[in-house]
Amino acid sequence: MRLLVVEDDAEVASRLQADLRRAGYAADVTGDGDEAAYLGREEAFDAVVLDLGLPGRSGLEVLAGWRRAGIEVPVLILTVRDAWYERVAGFEAGADDYVGKPFHTAELIARLGALLRRRHGLPAGPLAVGGLRLDEQAQEVVTPARARHELTATEFRLLRYMMHNPGRVLSKTALSEHIYEYDDERDSNVVEVYIRRLRRKIGAERIRTRRGQGYELQA
Repeated sequence: MRLLVVEDDAEVASRLQADLRRAGYAADVTGDGDEAAYLGREEAFDAVVLDLGLPGRSGLEVLAGWRRAGIEVPVLILTVRDAWYERVAGFEAGADDYVGKPFHTAELIARLGALLRRRHGLPAGPLAVGGLRLDEQAQEVVTPARARHELTATEFRLLRYMMHNPGRVLSKTALSEHIYEYDDERDSNVVEVYIRRLRRKIGAERIRTRRGQGYELQA
C-alpha cells in the first residue's frame, strides 16, 4: 500500500515517513501544497496524511481540489488538537478522518488501517482473505494450516495490497504503482519475481495468472 504524507515540518515528516515504512507502507513525502495537489492527481496513492498549514496552497485547498476532480483517495487530516473548527472544515472539504497534533504514530497508523479497510469494503479486525491472515505487526502471513511465513518488505506490501483487492485482476503496472515510492526504480517485471515468492509461501493456486491482464488473489 502506498501513502502520501503532506507535512511542511521536515522533522515531523521524516519521522512519520520512517514509521510508516517500518509499518510496511511505501510512503512519499512533500511539504508543499502545490506539489501535493499535483502528486494527488498524477500518482496512485491508497491514502493521504494531510496537514492543513502548507506553503503554496493550504491543505483545505488541496483536498477540495482533489474532490472536485473526482479523486476519492482516503484523506486523514492532521490538525491542532483543540482546533475543532479545522476538523469541521476538513470534513466539509471531504476529509475521512483526522488526528490531532501532537499525535501518537501508533494511533495514526491504526486509523489509516481502518480507513483503508473501509475504502475496500473490508471488515474491521485482522486482514483475512480465503483463509489467509496477515499479521501486520509481525509482517507475516498465516495459512489456514496455521503455518506462519515471514515476508520481506516488498512481499508484505504486495500481499497486503492484493488482500485489500481480493478477486480483482491487478496488472503488473498497477501493482508496482502501489508498492513502490515515487523515486524508486519501478520495473513491473520484478513483480513476477515477488509473485513467485508469495506463491511458494501461500500456495500457487491462491494467485491466479490472467494472461495479458495480471494477477488475481483468490477470495
